[in-house]
Amino acid sequence: MSDHLAEAARTAVDQCLDVKADESVVVVTDDEREPIGEALYAAATAATDDATLLRYPPSEQHGTEPPAPVAAAMAESDVFCAPTTKSLSHTRARGAACEAGSRGATLPGITEDVFVTGLDADYAAIDAACDRVLDAVGDAEEVRVTSPAGTDVTFGIGDREWLADTGMVHEPGDFSNLPAGEVFVAPETATGTYVVDGTMMPHGLLDDGEELVFEVEDGLVTSIEDDAIRADVEAAAEAVGDAAYNLAELGIGTNVGVEELVGSVLLDEKAAGTVHVAIGDNAGIGGETDAPLHLDGIIRNPTVYADGEAVALPSA
Repeated sequence: MSDHLAEAARTAVDQCLDVKADESVVVVTDDEREPIGEALYAAATAATDDATLLRYPPSEQHGTEPPAPVAAAMAESDVFCAPTTKSLSHTRARGAACEAGSRGATLPGITEDVFVTGLDADYAAIDAACDRVLDAVGDAEEVRVTSPAGTDVTFGIGDREWLADTGMVHEPGDFSNLPAGEVFVAPETATGTYVVDGTMMPHGLLDDGEELVFEVEDGLVTSIEDDAIRADVEAAAEAVGDAAYNLAELGIGTNVGVEELVGSVLLDEKAAGTVHVAIGDNAGIGGETDAPLHLDGIIRNPTVYADGEAVALPSA
């Protein structure tokens, strides 16, 4: 295990996941994230005698279900932690594990640099920032987001519940990404235009002036200007039809420790004062759409209105 990963792993296991000596822990990783998986496994074995490390080949797409034995192990554990190349956050396996009472964290696309940087955070401050944003948007029927790059999109929240990703995963069924820090919802519908000018896969951090434009109508993305992203969505649509074009998520970053975008969606979507919008699957976050992808795009310098009232966004 690399020494530089050890402290971040201890933060995840001890502070965020609060692993107890009598609990079982499953660390799920893949061939490309093995050093981080090993670090978390080492930290887990220091906290409990019942720790297991599972590894499998990387999936090709975010949201792809893990192998059945991995899903079963997650559901049967007290605590799971999943540093993987492609996200398990929005999979049925992750949802089923939490429904069974396991608590856990996913670290999709995590790199060693992001792991070390992102776990060096004041999670009490992140928790407080989440509470402030939830107070502002939690009861809103409609949320509008605008930005200098041209975003102007309105979300109908309906009966969907806003959720908070604070990084504090202490109770049965709790779930968070790590690094953490966002408030998010699976809106019932959305219409307008959103312009990604931050980070989005497969491109990473966009160059200054580079913009990815998406048109949305009645909850479906109807136009994707970027060829690579459009190809990913079209490939998913071959299997699931319009579900691949679902406007899946509206998220607001609350990690007050992230001072600049670095090109990692996992970290950048948490940056305080940003908004991210996702296409595809949202069944794992309170929506009703199953799709084999979940593509987040980060919007810089947004203004957020909850039922017409401007929301004070957190800042680093």
